[in-house]
Amino acid sequence: MAVSARSRSKAPCRVFFCTILCLSLLILPSRATKVCQTFQPLKRNQLNMGTTMVGSAAATFPRGGGAAKITATTAPAASSTPISSALILKSFLKTIADARSHLAAAAAARAVSIFSMYPVDTIKTRMQMKQGDAFRLSGLYKGCAGSLVGQVPYGVLTFGSYEIYKQALLNKFPNTKPALIYALSAILGDVTGSGWLCPSEVMKQQLQAGLYPSMSEAIKGIWSKSGIAGFYQGFTGGLARDVPFRVAQLTTFEVTKSLYLKAKKGRTGDDNAALSAVEAAVCGAAAGSFSAAITNPLDRIKTLMMTDTTNAYGGSVVACASKILKDEGIGGLFAGVAPRVGYIAPSVCIFFVTYEFVQQKMQKKE
Repeated sequence: MAVSARSRSKAPCRVFFCTILCLSLLILPSRATKVCQTFQPLKRNQLNMGTTMVGSAAATFPRGGGAAKITATTAPAASSTPISSALILKSFLKTIADARSHLAAAAAARAVSIFSMYPVDTIKTRMQMKQGDAFRLSGLYKGCAGSLVGQVPYGVLTFGSYEIYKQALLNKFPNTKPALIYALSAILGDVTGSGWLCPSEVMKQQLQAGLYPSMSEAIKGIWSKSGIAGFYQGFTGGLARDVPFRVAQLTTFEVTKSLYLKAKKGRTGDDNAALSAVEAAVCGAAAGSFSAAITNPLDRIKTLMMTDTTNAYGGSVVACASKILKDEGIGGLFAGVAPRVGYIAPSVCIFFVTYEFVQQKMQKKE
């Protein structure tokens, strides 16, 4: 029995590393175009920043823009030189360096939005775990520091890897619609960043649930029970939630934006009308709220998997979903939906306001 439990604890790690290996095989063939030769430097005024809410925090990612456009006349010829890990790292670091202003402002905005709305996220976790007094004031900020440590670098990782995936896929599939490439790249960026995010999410949710009194105790407890694999408990549940959420949000945002622009053009008579920053935030909040609602069942599964210290929910997405349906019915999948949806819109507004404020301050100093 001990061997079986240990094997189950290592499963999330195996899933994560297998996922990264598969993605590498997809975009890094042995004879391919050098990433650095295809990379187009990003400039601040070329960034078209969008906002996505993943679980408990806002994460930003680019939605194309000038730097993302690659045409047949500008794409370099393929090289027979194999892509090395050093080349990938160099391209990743260049991406981060060229977008440092955007990333610095986004990091500050993400930290403020997480801290401001963290109590709502804690209440959501308590409700999903069916704890009696979900609205108690004590412990509302437990795990917040760990969440910040996980979420802020996560934004940098997803952004940088998004650009790497996007450039590689655009060159590998030049005839594919760019919108599909951007969406797939965003999803792959999320998967890559989850390797960093998952441990902080596990600690955060177990602290929110009251399983440990402090971050240090959580680290010691998780390590003593399962080792490094314990920090990836519920990794598959996180992916099962985040990928559908990303797809739903991208799709809903584009539909909402199109409908709003159509109404705006009809109202103003200006065929060249575009979304302002405030209007984009409103569309983003609407898309995020809708996506949060329809993916709440997956969010609850992820929460229960990450806080399940006795393997009561089977250690897999299917087993966890089956137990919820058996014990609580379909309604059990929507536990915590109100605070999850209510978290999104204020977070987006806080994010955009903080982002613009920090950007303006940085521009004045330059």
